[in-house]
Amino acid sequence: MFKFLHAADLHLDSPLKGLERYDGAPVDEIRGATRRALENLVRTAIEREADFVVVAGDVYDGDWRDHHTGLFFVAEMYKLRDAGIPVYLIAGNHDAANRMTKTLRLPEETVHRFASKKPHTLHVEHCGVSIHGQSFATGAVTENLACNYPPAVPGNFNLGLLHTCATGDDGHECYAPCSLDDLRGKQYDYWALGHIHQRRRLLADEQIHFSGNVQGRHIRETGAKGCLLVTVDDSGRAAVEFEPLDVLRWERCELDASLCESGYDVLDRASESLGRLLAAGEGRPLAVRIEVLGACPAHEKLAAEPQRWLNEIRSLARDVGQGSLWIEKVRFQTSLPRALEEGALEDGPLGELFHYIAELRNDAAATSKLADELADLWRKLPADFKEGDDALRLDDAANFGRLLDQIQPLLVSRLFERAAP
Repeated sequence: MFKFLHAADLHLDSPLKGLERYDGAPVDEIRGATRRALENLVRTAIEREADFVVVAGDVYDGDWRDHHTGLFFVAEMYKLRDAGIPVYLIAGNHDAANRMTKTLRLPEETVHRFASKKPHTLHVEHCGVSIHGQSFATGAVTENLACNYPPAVPGNFNLGLLHTCATGDDGHECYAPCSLDDLRGKQYDYWALGHIHQRRRLLADEQIHFSGNVQGRHIRETGAKGCLLVTVDDSGRAAVEFEPLDVLRWERCELDASLCESGYDVLDRASESLGRLLAAGEGRPLAVRIEVLGACPAHEKLAAEPQRWLNEIRSLARDVGQGSLWIEKVRFQTSLPRALEEGALEDGPLGELFHYIAELRNDAAATSKLADELADLWRKLPADFKEGDDALRLDDAANFGRLLDQIQPLLVSRLFERAAP
């Protein structure tokens, strides 16, 4: 029996841009998180008495500003050398783009980096393991590398080490694509894949795994992050166990506000949900995006004073988290219950306003015309509103509809303010 760790996508010292604009963001803690995750990887390998470690690419994150990033990695590799644990790694697209990588001296006797000219095989003799791998030669490898991997070595446990998008994944470049049949056809006992940052097993009946990255870096990398501990029994069967390594966790929290009568009801639901996330995080600091969803009576109050309720939620998070919870963003995506909206459409000035907005929702030509009229104003907005997965886009019908949901209560509130004596 033997065991090894499968890790990938360390992205050491990956820059986290724009954190300073979020009030209370733990900037220093997040920026140091990838280093702490690597330390956790090394400590786990030693504590679990792993026979070896494989890293499926992207140790680095492109060029460094100085050599400190590389020197940190070298120091951690010496810890594994001193513990007698060899490391087998391939260069991914980010490593290949790094001009400084080749100048570092890693412990040659224990750190083995696969060449990029063609796939080849290295043997872990005391375990009876043959590791097949190939590094990226450039920052953008678009050909299928897997199809040229060597055949399995008879009598050995065969492990394929590959940086790939496999069959493709939204949000990741299509590098070294391959089919599941390409991987299965090699008849390896385990495929250790990197590049896709979400942990997943590609086939239920095959040991083909993405370990995911070791530390989430932004809100699109949510949930527990770490490595896989693979234990191989005497018959060559592999059992896979997830080992968390992250030191700060990103989470999305969807709040169903459909029964909420007021903003305070929303706060009660937020308190319950944040408490559950903290418990699941096992003491890790959390960065949370909250999305308040549903048709509810509280919609008008929330949409009329979004900044107030944003600040209420952030204040609540400080109380619930006691310094270990940060609200990355709050998105209010509520709407009026249909009965209330239909009642407002009956007559009077408010009815006219509601009727006009309802027509906009159902008239693509009118929506497009309004978007054109707002284009100059949109171009003047700060970049924060036009970037990211929740960017403000006037050419997206669904996004425009959500904007109308928010605008309607604001207009109603302004009308009442002007009508007040």
